[in-house]
Amino acid sequence: MTRTDQQANQQPSVVIETLGCKLNIADSDLLAKGFMAAGFTQGDRHGLTDVYVLNTCTVTGEADAKARQQLRRARRRYPNALVVATGCYPARARAEVEALGLADLVADNAEKPALAERLRSLLNYPAVVDAPPYRASFPLHRTRAFVKVQEGCNDYCAYCIIPQTRGSSRFFAAATVVAAIVEREQEGHREVVLTGTQIGDYGIELSRRLRAADPRDQASEGEPLAALLAAVLSNTSVPRIRLSSLQPQDVTPVLLDLWQDPRLCPHFHLPLQSGSDRVLGRMRRRYSAQEFADAIQHVRSAVPDAAVTSDLIVGFPGETESDFEASLHACRAAALSDVHVFPFSPRPRTLAARYAQDPAQAVPEDVKRRRVHEALCLAAELRQQALAQAVGQQRTVLWEDRAERDGATWWSGLTDTYLRVTAQAPQAERGTIATVHIQQAAPDHLIGRVVA
Repeated sequence: MTRTDQQANQQPSVVIETLGCKLNIADSDLLAKGFMAAGFTQGDRHGLTDVYVLNTCTVTGEADAKARQQLRRARRRYPNALVVATGCYPARARAEVEALGLADLVADNAEKPALAERLRSLLNYPAVVDAPPYRASFPLHRTRAFVKVQEGCNDYCAYCIIPQTRGSSRFFAAATVVAAIVEREQEGHREVVLTGTQIGDYGIELSRRLRAADPRDQASEGEPLAALLAAVLSNTSVPRIRLSSLQPQDVTPVLLDLWQDPRLCPHFHLPLQSGSDRVLGRMRRRYSAQEFADAIQHVRSAVPDAAVTSDLIVGFPGETESDFEASLHACRAAALSDVHVFPFSPRPRTLAARYAQDPAQAVPEDVKRRRVHEALCLAAELRQQALAQAVGQQRTVLWEDRAERDGATWWSGLTDTYLRVTAQAPQAERGTIATVHIQQAAPDHLIGRVVA
């Protein structure tokens, strides 16, 4: 695809949209930096752009369906744009995505770093000698910055396709992570989220190799993730730092001791997936239901005001009614602030997909739907309890969205404990942090008063 000489003298434009996890968001931010360096400007999200990029997810069948739907929508919205599909869906099933005929270009995760230059060349735009400085608002418009510290996974849980799309576990050096956070802070971000596929695996493989080579090597001692967080706290000044997710087995006294620093948000996301030890074993998870409960107890002992959220898979092959009830009980007993509920979705070339082909193990769809509904009702109940418990507290809030109602300016944002708050704040600005006194719990959010 080429452009006229007149068009070639203009800067090309791009729109990037993201589906899926926080790691994908971090990838999209890196894509945006690459496009900016290649001379691209931000396209019009309402219909005018040279390039449209969809960064996809493939963790469930529903994620694939959303990607296909989004690509069809992009074709209608941007009829003259070059449409690109990238991310985990092409990494899993490139030929399938190409056969859809919805994308002009399909690129997997490994091709992302060179994508901007590849598209600049395809569109016949000249190379940029002096690219303008990267703007944090281009093109994601996010208040929080997502910094990738680790990628890939070596666990191969029975249901999970991510090792096929992200590869084996690897990590970025602490100095690289610190430099990325400093850069995000200079761009104006007040909160940074450290993210990865399996963030608790940070540095583990290197430590194992060092110990194998020389058991006396002191570099192999300690806990690499805790060391990374300590380096971030010592060498950056961004006001809020959040971890995206930890496994129950990652929670240690050494790690939790770092939360004495108030810059670390008191919010922990610990996936449960099932409250049944039998199902956890079949899932190939590396903890028991009791170990999950113990990890939460350790968190709350070390960080008394911590909020804990979790994930739950419903309808895993062979899940009985008693297994499902064990999951609900585990969520209640943990007093979780929220639960993300996922109906089991068989993914190609996974062990659980073979389980699901056995009629004796497959959970009937009507039973799965009923269980999902019950789990979602429990999640809503737990979320409302967490909101009610926050009334009377003072929490820091990162402002995200502004609205004018009844002649007043209201802002909405998330507390350090990851609860949604609205408050009248006529002097507030997007991306800034305020201290808010929580006055009332409404359905699905809190109402407060700015005190500082």
